[in-house]
Amino acid sequence: MKNLKAVLISSLFTITTSVYAQNCDCTKNYEWVKKTFEQNDAGFEYALKQKSTQAYEAHNTTISEKVKSAKTFSECAPILNEWLTFFRSGHVAIRPLKKESPKQNTPEKTNNQFANWETLSVETQDFKKYLDKKKTADYEGIWYTEPYTVGIKKKGDQYVGFIIESGAETWTKGQVKLKINSSDGKMSSVYYMRDHSGVESKEIALIGKNHLQIGDFSLSRVYPKVEDDPKYSQYFKSINATEPYIEKINETTLYLRIPSFQAGQKTKIDSVIAANKDKILSTENLIIDIRNGTGGSDSSYSNILPLIYTNPIRTVGVEYLSTKLNNQRMLDFINKPEYKFGEEDKKWAQTAFNTLDKQQGKFVNLNENVFSITKFDTIHPYPKNVGIIINQRNGSTDEQFLLAAKQSKKVKLFGTTTFGVLDVSNMYYVPSPCKEFELGYSLSRSMRIPDFTIDGKGLQPDFYLDRSIPLYEWTDYVNSVLNGK
Repeated sequence: MKNLKAVLISSLFTITTSVYAQNCDCTKNYEWVKKTFEQNDAGFEYALKQKSTQAYEAHNTTISEKVKSAKTFSECAPILNEWLTFFRSGHVAIRPLKKESPKQNTPEKTNNQFANWETLSVETQDFKKYLDKKKTADYEGIWYTEPYTVGIKKKGDQYVGFIIESGAETWTKGQVKLKINSSDGKMSSVYYMRDHSGVESKEIALIGKNHLQIGDFSLSRVYPKVEDDPKYSQYFKSINATEPYIEKINETTLYLRIPSFQAGQKTKIDSVIAANKDKILSTENLIIDIRNGTGGSDSSYSNILPLIYTNPIRTVGVEYLSTKLNNQRMLDFINKPEYKFGEEDKKWAQTAFNTLDKQQGKFVNLNENVFSITKFDTIHPYPKNVGIIINQRNGSTDEQFLLAAKQSKKVKLFGTTTFGVLDVSNMYYVPSPCKEFELGYSLSRSMRIPDFTIDGKGLQPDFYLDRSIPLYEWTDYVNSVLNGK
């Protein structure tokens, strides 16, 4: 099982800032993280060979100075994460187990600290009547971006976005959430975050009629309802999807969207495939879109491979670093119900533990060979062509899927280079001595190393979709290639 880019999550930075207990200061936490990682991470020695011991020592010196000044966990956590990213960009993590005790802070202060923020008083019903009279679709309208409903109204040379409904206590009705300036023919914007800090951008785009992009922030029009070009609707439906689905693009092409290969999605993926298997096997082309994936479990894609198979799939295995701490995960598989291991899986875990425990301090291949071969009984005539859409946010299990899928003669990859985080994998989380946070590190390294490495490089697409092709046209582009247009 693998997780994509398990990095320091945003909640770490919003934890309230009380002073550490004496035995949980940042220096002690850093020393524990450093020792635990050095002794147990499967990629530690590999990283040192790649980057040199001298660079590592210099990195340690820099971090050691930084931890001395960290007085709270919210100050310490980013420093610990910075130390980890020396080794690789993914499959490492610092994640909190509990929040620190907050400083004395009354609810009234939290709710009213922005009471004097700029407002725009607009009655919602009057604004809707105004919008109903408009003949063109522009920035003006009522928009949604989680957790806010925002009205945008033109005032002189500015478009001002104001809160209609808010799901955050720091924002109240009428407060100005964003501004778009269009004076002198030059566009600029400011979007105010949950803490009211402003993010400026000169990238403002109305994508179709119902989607507004302001820098990194996306808003969807909720009023008035405006009919849009199908390509925009298709793109935003796919990119915002949280569950897999399949739809017909035309008589010759089906589109399968898989947002995540997380273990919890396997049942849903299998269900979609089972319900549409006859369609897939009777349609000439299949597009599989895994953009912005999350990684997850290899088993989640197992029922896709037989549909696109043409020849035996060769998979290079991994070696596990055997240590007392690392081997505990096999016992966790057996004893902890959250892993949902069946009896056969538990037998495998027990056998693996017995093998590993006899060889502590070594890298151990739990299989007989360096590689395995997967064969299926049938090569289906349809689909004839399979295009898989990828981007830079696909890594880990996503990349393992691509390594298997691209061995089919039917498959071509479309998009941009993937994230590149697969050589060192199989994450394990262990709690810190003070139970404030968990350290996430990796238990295995691929036996592809050093001949075919992916970390820091990613997998290349067969068809690079450059920036001149808008994101919302990627599916159409793949469809045209598969159909020979």
